[in-house]
Amino acid sequence: MPRPELMRMERSEMANQESRAGNVRETSHTPGKIEIRLPRPSDRLDQDAEHCSVRVSGEWQDIRFHDYDRIYRIPGLYEQLFHDILQCSSPDVIGKLLKEQLQERGFEPQSLRVLDLGAGNGLVGEQLHRLGPDLLVGVDIIPEAREAALRDRPGTYDSYHVADVTELSPALKAELTAARFNTLCCVAALGYADIPPAAFRAAFNLISDNGWIAFNIKDRFLSEDDTSGFAALIRRLREANVLELLTSERYQHRRNVNGEPLYYVALVGRKHRDIPEEFVR
Repeated sequence: MPRPELMRMERSEMANQESRAGNVRETSHTPGKIEIRLPRPSDRLDQDAEHCSVRVSGEWQDIRFHDYDRIYRIPGLYEQLFHDILQCSSPDVIGKLLKEQLQERGFEPQSLRVLDLGAGNGLVGEQLHRLGPDLLVGVDIIPEAREAALRDRPGTYDSYHVADVTELSPALKAELTAARFNTLCCVAALGYADIPPAAFRAAFNLISDNGWIAFNIKDRFLSEDDTSGFAALIRRLREANVLELLTSERYQHRRNVNGEPLYYVALVGRKHRDIPEEFVR
């Protein structure tokens, strides 16, 4: 596995003005922007327990970061919270690494037939769309994700399906198989309860042999302390030559609510064969 390269990023203040009220702090507010309050820095929260308060129609609502359905219902909230305030860089990093590998190996981006797993509101799809792929299909288990993608980024995807890839209907399975995907992209969706190893396997196996696999995952889920199952799965994929890893990069995915960096690892490789079922048992 190539040695991960840590992206050096200067730590900066998350907001210019901060006021304390109860157990939250208010971010700087620009007219026309959504009012968002983050928990106090003294509160220690694991990433999957992070939350914020959002002012909607004059009322403050507490929203957990992993309650994506609620976040997607509010236009612009995802972008403002994760990208403007918490400085998420993953769509850019994955897009850059995939593009570099394509160029290095003389592979035309226009030949890509992409399955975007856990597509969300289309931020990653937007990056992929700029490459000019032959086909770009989004899949997410949350109906609000599709609604947000079509609302905010119309024309990005050739089609977008709301589905659990481990339980596809016969008709949708036939449609996705007929799409002849040669690229799988999955960003910021692995390791917690969103997309488990079995779902990653199901999507991986929809990709043709020698296809491209581009994804990221929290660095903790590649360590010996991993409880998600992905550390063992990825190690086994490489050892069995199911996945040939071409490049990887450890980088700052975003900041947490305390302003501290959260590190992920981005990986790009080539698929050599399907993942056997026993690999995810």
